Amino acid sequence: MPKFKANVNVGASHEKPAPEHGGSAEENEPTTESGEGPNIATTVATIGVIGVAAAVIDLALIPGIIIGVAAAYAPKYVPNLGERLQPLFNYTVRGAYKVTRTARSAVAEAQERMHDLAAEVDAEETAELNGAAPAHAAS
Repeated sequence: MPKFKANVNVGASHEKPAPEHGGSAEENEPTTESGEGPNIATTVATIGVIGVAAAVIDLALIPGIIIGVAAAYAPKYVPNLGERLQPLFNYTVRGAYKVTRTARSAVAEAQERMHDLAAEVDAEETAELNGAAPAHAAS
């Protein structure tokens, strides 16, 4: 199947049109549909070779490579991801703040009850040592 290339130099008469079959190696390089760079199969193969090489060297390198590849390709394949995730991020932060505030309140209440119990036990022991009756037995 012949590949067609756009001739951007419309007014230039010294350029030859691209041949239908054959041609130089530069003309037969794999390109994407838009004509820029290697296609997805070439990219996947390159990443696979790098992954295998990293596995041979050290398995601990693979997570870093995966994170790097994802970070490099995320803006291209998932545009405006940050704008779409911003409401979710805001909701998560607000929820975490509310949970933290509630947990602090519960811990403070538990500490106050423990201090009250400790003070009550201390008062009862002091009263027993002095020979007086405990406060709750007198009533």
